[in-house]
Amino acid sequence: MNRVICSTGGLVVRANNRDFRQLRNILPAIRCDGVEFMLYGIWYDIVDELTAFLRDLPVNYPVLHAEKSIGEYLAREEFDEAKRRFIINCRLANDLGSTRMVLHLWNGMISDSNMPANLKGCGELMKIAADHGLAMMVENVVCNVQDPMTHLRELMEMYPDIGFTFDTKMAQFHRQMDELYNEKNADLIPHIRHLHINDIRCGYMDWANLKTLHIGEGDVDFDRFFDFIKKSGYRGDYTVEALTIAPDGTPLPEKMNRTLDYIREKIGT
Repeated sequence: MNRVICSTGGLVVRANNRDFRQLRNILPAIRCDGVEFMLYGIWYDIVDELTAFLRDLPVNYPVLHAEKSIGEYLAREEFDEAKRRFIINCRLANDLGSTRMVLHLWNGMISDSNMPANLKGCGELMKIAADHGLAMMVENVVCNVQDPMTHLRELMEMYPDIGFTFDTKMAQFHRQMDELYNEKNADLIPHIRHLHINDIRCGYMDWANLKTLHIGEGDVDFDRFFDFIKKSGYRGDYTVEALTIAPDGTPLPEKMNRTLDYIREKIGT
């Protein structure tokens, strides 16, 4: 597979009022193999309009990034609302032709403070996704209480068939890139079915500098990472989710293109 994908999460942001309509001019200028569309909660009331707009663009959407508050509803044990929102995300994924969905199983200030609830809810969401023909992939999102690797291992024990999206920025924030390479975590690798390729420059759990950067702008050793991934036999997609805007919020397609091209060179496609 090895598609190199552009996430809208680094283009449609708060600085440009999350105006998805600007994608009409931006996406055709980006040299990607597909788009990972990120849904925001402010769009639930206009999801039909959003769907029609996205389907009219000359791009494909292999992956949908589910709206992030779903994990927060699980943590508050508001399971019905979490499932209601998740179903909307699944329907959007179906309408866009997506086959995979990235999920923040925990998120926000509440984060992983009530993981038993999030772990319980995960199984129900996996079933809903499967009923919609989607492969759900839990991302190693940053944590307030423990750490992502701990929770990925808990999920593996509870759900042996679970898939993960591994985000390099999230791992580096918790200083867990080395954990990826550790032989004791070799059983984790087959569960990684999608990658978010992002950089970060920060200290350990340095919340003030939790900013998603492009390759080379932060501290991640990508030479080591790509060497490891190539040797692992990974055949999934690579998504660039890095912030790609000027200070005034204007998207920068050529900056995204440089990172996409760099990844292609590294993986040999």
